[in-house]
Amino acid sequence: MNIKELTIELKEQLQLLKDNYEANNPPENKKDMAFFTEVKNKTEPVYTMLDKWETEVLEIIKESKVNVHPHQITSTRENMELLLMHSYYIDVKRKRYMELNHSVIFIFDQLLRNL
Repeated sequence: MNIKELTIELKEQLQLLKDNYEANNPPENKKDMAFFTEVKNKTEPVYTMLDKWETEVLEIIKESKVNVHPHQITSTRENMELLLMHSYYIDVKRKRYMELNHSVIFIFDQLLRNL
């Protein structure tokens, strides 16, 4: 999977996470091991993709092929990781969730335009 395909896939995952955030209520017990295991199984592939995405994009930036700052890429990864957890635990206000979501989409779109 190339960087463009990976970015598009992560953007699709981001939409699924948002849908999950909007459709569900917080878990009754945040320390429930079964819920934790379920979340871990659902999010692990996204974490793996995100790790690969960050590594590859930072390489492209070093080669000066895109006009995005490395710090933006690292922040985007961190924000997406926050969204992964907030989408299941529903533990932030909608406004904060949407701010994180929009910042991630902004960088994904900027990167896609540059590719």
